[in-house]
This record gives sequence, C-alpha cells and structure tokens, in this order.
Amino acid sequence: MTLTRLLPILYEPLVRTALLEDLGRAGDITADAIVPSDRQASPVLRARQKGVVAGLDIARCAFQLVNPAIRLDPERPDGSVVAPGDVIAAIEGPARALLTGERTALNFLCRLSGVATATAELVSATAGTKARIVCTRKTTPGLRTLEKYAVRAGGGSNHRFGLDDAVLIKDNHIALAGDIGTAVARAKANAGHLVKIEVEVDTLTQLEQVLALGVDAVLLDNMTVDQLRQAVAMTGGRAITEASGRITAETARAIAAIGVDLISAGWLTHSSAALDIGLDYVQVGTPAPRIGEIA
Repeated sequence: MTLTRLLPILYEPLVRTALLEDLGRAGDITADAIVPSDRQASPVLRARQKGVVAGLDIARCAFQLVNPAIRLDPERPDGSVVAPGDVIAAIEGPARALLTGERTALNFLCRLSGVATATAELVSATAGTKARIVCTRKTTPGLRTLEKYAVRAGGGSNHRFGLDDAVLIKDNHIALAGDIGTAVARAKANAGHLVKIEVEVDTLTQLEQVLALGVDAVLLDNMTVDQLRQAVAMTGGRAITEASGRITAETARAIAAIGVDLISAGWLTHSSAALDIGLDYVQVGTPAPRIGEIA
C-alpha cells in the first residue's frame, strides 16, 4: 500500500496552535537570551527505540513556522522501520529557531511514530491472513486526521473518520430505538445510497437477526475466539466481519486466523506509547550533546 502524504492544510493549523501554546506571550526567552541570532546548527533526528516513523512533514512544519529557512531532509521517510541510533532526518537552519520549534516538532513526531509502531505490531501479528488492522474514533481530540494517517504509516487501514461518513449502530442506539429491527429500518430509510451500515452485536442471536435484515458489515464485539469462529461461519460472506474488543498483539493472530475481514483496536490511537526520538546537535570536532530532552 502506497502511503499518501497529508496535505499541509490538514495539519498546519494544528501545528500553529501547538506552537502558540508553547510560545506564550513572549516567545522563547531561553533560546533568545543564550543563542546568538546568527548561529546556524545542523542537528539530526535520531531513533532511540525500534519502531516505525510517522510525522516528518508535521515536524518540518513546526520548524518552518518558526523560521522558513530551516530545512529537514528525511533519511528514513514515514513508514520506515528504524532501530536505535538510526538517523531519521538531517536538519539545518538558524539555531534559535531550531531550539524553539524542537519540542513541538518532537511531540508530534514521537506521538505519531508511536501510533505507527503499535499498528505495525498488529499488522505483523496477522501477516498471511486476510484480516486488515483498522483504527477507531478513539483518537486524541483534534488529532484524528494525524493519528489515522499514522495508522496508515504503520500498515493499517482506517475505520470511519467521524459520525458523518458511515452508519454504525451500537448497543445504545438499539436500546433507544427499542430493537435491532427498528434501528436498522430507520438507518436504511435515512442513509444515502453511498453510506454503508454496520451493526454492533455481542451475541450470535443478535448476529442472526442482523444478517436477516441485510446490512453491509457486522461488528463482533468482545466475542471469544470460538464465538468469532461461529460468527464468521454464520455470516458466510453476506457482510463484512469486524472483530473488536480487547485485541492485543498476542490475541490478534488467533482472531485473524478465523477469517474475519477486519480487526479494530481503539488503543492504537488512544493508548499507544510515544516512540523515543531525539534531536541530536552535531558540532564538528566535539562530542554531540543531546538537546532532544529539553522539557
């Protein structure tokens, strides 16, 4: 799968807001006081953990919003697997601006690379099966576009982006509608011809009801491996099957082997640990002090 880069208009406002949060009312009073205005620097972004890179364009944006003269040249583009010590990108530009933009750039880069890394682990665990790893709407508020991009960088796919691009009937919808039949009928009456309808079920009895109604996909929620096996057999290709609930790298393989079409995991975007990436300042003739740990 080719990874399509995000358009700058999708992330520039987010990066601008993050920089303004950091700059406050007076800018970077530390760098402005300590670093000469004409000082140039050539740091590198370096991996400190094994993982998958995502977010280099966003990091570049953070630096260039501070000073457009900064250059960031990737050596390991988004989607690349890196090991500790690998140089991810070379950077060059005014030292003050580099220091000012560093933390915001790393916040985005480490966060998104963490999501990509976690996704890649699940993708690897299910290799050789037809199951695709997908994310959910359990994203950091404001960062959904970026986190879903990071899932793609890790080899996964995206579930719906919001409440407006697909119908997903969950247990609370059914409770308020009165029953599954009523909920599905109302959805079909109101959905456009290009809008797909998925229904969440947690029992085989519910699945049987939903399949009789004719929907595009079924979300098999928190089912055991045996239940999932029965559910896939019952569905028989009449709808897309999605397994969800307590999915881990240890359990994903057994679930994928059953034959489900999708495996969704909300923790990919709401609980992935950031990948440790630092900005190392390279100075000819002297050891390279690390400036990536600035708080």
